[in-house]
Amino acid sequence: MQKHSFYGGIHPDYNKEKTAGKKIEILPYSIGESLTIPITQHLGAPSREIVKKKDTVKKGQLIASSGGFISSNLHTPFTGEVDNITLAPNPIAGNVPAIKLIIKETDDDFLKIEKSDKFQDIISAAGIVGLGGATFPSHVKLSPPKKVDTLIVNGAECEPFLTCDHRLMIENTEEILLGALLVKEKLSIERLIVGIEDNKLDAYKEFGKYQTKYNFELHLLHTKYPQGGEKQLIFATTGRIVPEGKLPLDVGVIVHNVGTFKAIYEAWTFGKPLFERVVTVTGAVKEPKNILVKIGTPISKLIDFCGGFVGKPKKIIIGGPMMGFAASSLDTPTTKGTSGVIVLREDDMPDMKKSNCIRCGRCVEACPMGLVPAIMEQFSLNEMYEKLIDWHVVNCIECGCCSYVCPSRRPLVGYFKTAKRQVMNILRQRAQK
Repeated sequence: MQKHSFYGGIHPDYNKEKTAGKKIEILPYSIGESLTIPITQHLGAPSREIVKKKDTVKKGQLIASSGGFISSNLHTPFTGEVDNITLAPNPIAGNVPAIKLIIKETDDDFLKIEKSDKFQDIISAAGIVGLGGATFPSHVKLSPPKKVDTLIVNGAECEPFLTCDHRLMIENTEEILLGALLVKEKLSIERLIVGIEDNKLDAYKEFGKYQTKYNFELHLLHTKYPQGGEKQLIFATTGRIVPEGKLPLDVGVIVHNVGTFKAIYEAWTFGKPLFERVVTVTGAVKEPKNILVKIGTPISKLIDFCGGFVGKPKKIIIGGPMMGFAASSLDTPTTKGTSGVIVLREDDMPDMKKSNCIRCGRCVEACPMGLVPAIMEQFSLNEMYEKLIDWHVVNCIECGCCSYVCPSRRPLVGYFKTAKRQVMNILRQRAQK
């Protein structure tokens, strides 16, 4: 059985054992509970709220509309009353505008999105974004300006701790495939590939049962971080390299996460908007679980559903430990991009006291983009942005491999994120001249 991979990368501890075998559970809600739903939950132009205080809304109703082509709609996960337009804690942006909803009904019926002959209009109307964490509006990715010949289902889930995609692949295999086949048909794509890491052999076998029926390629991938990165997955499955400054579509490829394909299937088949997702809650909680959660639910409710904390929490990470962000409050609401809630105690966290670089070269070996982080760090610290352009800092995918392997605990990826913002501003100014 041939296994596929990419250059560089690391092998962090999986820490998936607590939840890999746990079936997805549905989080219960009660009438009178409140949800705080951030108005913007995607990359791109902010959404615009179209409801006001005291409005009654039906489950599935549009409550914030797309702010442009690269933007997304937002729908209410319950029938209820708008209590207020407020602020919600966000691990990246501090406090963000949000709609506070008081739940009035908890039934399963929802308002269906309007039907359309155009596939992309359905995806846009449903508010579907990439559920792997990037939250890029899916209708944009599915409107390529040039011919695409390959569609990849991203089942790598390479971040430690997270198993929400793993469980979806086991429990909702056919729905994922039907969503992918819809995209393949509507965009006239010739080739469909499913890529799954070899630490998820049960999911790999589930997909194998459908290969003859649906005619797709099934690739077993070496378990290595960041195998789920678009560029790494494209290389591992097709051998194609996405050039600097280019996108997957420039090499004829579209990549989507398994959860996104399931959401696409549900939107097209049932008219269902995206108002819920599966979240892995793990770490220092009594009963780690994979939970189907409505957007806007505070992470405290998820933790309580898992029996509460074990010991004293030091940090709570939203997303995965490599690319996620620390929550500032237990009131932080889940969003379309919340793949995990990871509770860490002080004993679970490494000593992050930094020291001088020892020029060991481990960061160079680990970088999946073939960059030289040790040199780039010096340019970043000295604000030598022209040099950083020459050393291809814009190619950094911010995966954190360099920081992970650094014996001196240099916060390399943090430096590069800051430097990249400055470099991108310089490049934009040049393009406008």
